[in-house]
Amino acid sequence: MATPDIVLTRIDNRLVHGQVGVVWTSAVNANLLLVANDAAASDPLQQELMTATAESSGVGIRFWTLEKTITTIAKASPRQHIFLVIKTPEDALKLVQGGVPIKEINVGNMHFSEGKEQISKKVFVDQADKDAFNELIDAGVKVYIQDVPEEKQDVLSKF
Repeated sequence: MATPDIVLTRIDNRLVHGQVGVVWTSAVNANLLLVANDAAASDPLQQELMTATAESSGVGIRFWTLEKTITTIAKASPRQHIFLVIKTPEDALKLVQGGVPIKEINVGNMHFSEGKEQISKKVFVDQADKDAFNELIDAGVKVYIQDVPEEKQDVLSKF
């Protein structure tokens, strides 16, 4: 199997919204948004809202569980320029450990919740997030915070 053309992998706890669906999709010339998230894969309402955003950008969209992403992404057509959107660092780690060829991860939004500390304007992490980021970095994945394409990448080092 050929390696899938993953043009960007982004962690964003909102998954697909205007910024992802319009700004990032055009910046990386993606023609397919792949939402790898177990909950979204089985939630028709979430899918409907995200599909509307994708359609406004003229790109296709798929909603797969993490497991389906691991077992199926290698079958992607070379014509598919995939923008992989995931919700958490832990999900990213599962995909990498499952063999999905992710070389870089863009961290967009990880909202505040109890027990999380702020590491950038829009990124809050707890120990589980830090552990997952450390494992990703150890696996050779470049992890960086970048809200919009015009901003400079803030590359994460181990916590």
